[in-house]
Amino acid sequence: MHFPWRVSIAVLIFLRATLQAQSGTYLGFDRNDYPGDANLKTLRQTFFYTGYWLNNPPGVKTNTWAGHRAAVESAGFGFLVLFNGRLYAELKTVANATKLGQSDAQAAAAAARREGFPAETVIFLDQEQGGRMLPEQKAYIYGWVDGVTAAGFRAGVYCSGIPAKDDGNIVTAEDIHQNADGRQIVYWAINDACPPAPGCAFPAHPPSPAESGVRFAEVWQFAQSPQRKDVGARCSNYSRDGNCYPARGPAAQQLHVDVNAATSPDPSSGRSR
Repeated sequence: MHFPWRVSIAVLIFLRATLQAQSGTYLGFDRNDYPGDANLKTLRQTFFYTGYWLNNPPGVKTNTWAGHRAAVESAGFGFLVLFNGRLYAELKTVANATKLGQSDAQAAAAAARREGFPAETVIFLDQEQGGRMLPEQKAYIYGWVDGVTAAGFRAGVYCSGIPAKDDGNIVTAEDIHQNADGRQIVYWAINDACPPAPGCAFPAHPPSPAESGVRFAEVWQFAQSPQRKDVGARCSNYSRDGNCYPARGPAAQQLHVDVNAATSPDPSSGRSR
């Protein structure tokens, strides 16, 4: 019996949803560039949620995600809402870092409201630098967390879950967590070393974020595009160009992705309620 294509896609999504709900984890993707409205349906066959930038992603001069929230939600995606944070070189003193964190929090909250995200949405601060956080970095992060919380959202941090061998094996996520003074923070850990990462993979039963090595993580980014040779040299299934492409994605359109596992199909709780 031949099913119409529309029905086949619906059945595929339903079966994947059932399998991942049974495992308690869900696949998602993130990328710096918006994939385009026309590609959302194809990506939704594999992923339950997507990263969504509120400001310019690292190394990019524009934010192509802005204004596309409605299209993303209509396609059935949940969200990982992201705000690109500051590098250490931008932080002058602890007092300056705290103020900068608070002002960036206000900018993140304003952008989230402008995009239509509801109150209590988790906004993740993108902390690109790893190892032990210096006093200025901690002041910035906690100032940002306090500011986002005061604005009626919930705070998350995207940060390394890999032991920094040149810094006493300090894990950034652990360092931030241990010094948070009771602040409620949702952690999105990056660990693309194999093991524990499965490499560029899209399993029906995704691994638990706790398997990242950060026991309290609620999201685990286990594959990056391009593959980081210094970290993920032992990882498999990456394309020859070093990127990770969705199993059903149009590789010809260069829709490479970073791949995540989360404990929710909407880790930021960013869908309309």
